Amino acid sequence: QVQLVESGGGLVQAGGSLRLSCAASGRTLSSYTMGWFRQAPGKAREFVATLTWSGGPTYYADSVKGRFTIARDNAKNTVYLQMSSLKPEDTAVYYCAARVRRPGSVIRDESYDYWGQGTQVTVSS
Repeated sequence: QVQLVESGGGLVQAGGSLRLSCAASGRTLSSYTMGWFRQAPGKAREFVATLTWSGGPTYYADSVKGRFTIARDNAKNTVYLQMSSLKPEDTAVYYCAARVRRPGSVIRDESYDYWGQGTQVTVSS
């Protein structure tokens, strides 16, 4: 089992920055892939970024590439999403998710096994 708790959301002006945190607990986290997703009102949940605990490549949605950075602190069992140059269209509830490493897509939300409760990010114009 993996428990995930997000924090760091809030209200920010366009062009500003926020850092989201996802504190993870559970065993053998090195065997998990971690992802960030978001869901705006009236829209489907969408992939934002992903990485693995044990290193390896990171992947980003085209809409956030160059503005967002996903990173992890193994000692703290925490994954971060640093968001810069925020735009009003980034407004959404942001979710942290974990999936056991196995073959399959890491950008599809249905492939993730555990989810946090979400944190609201609102970007004003």
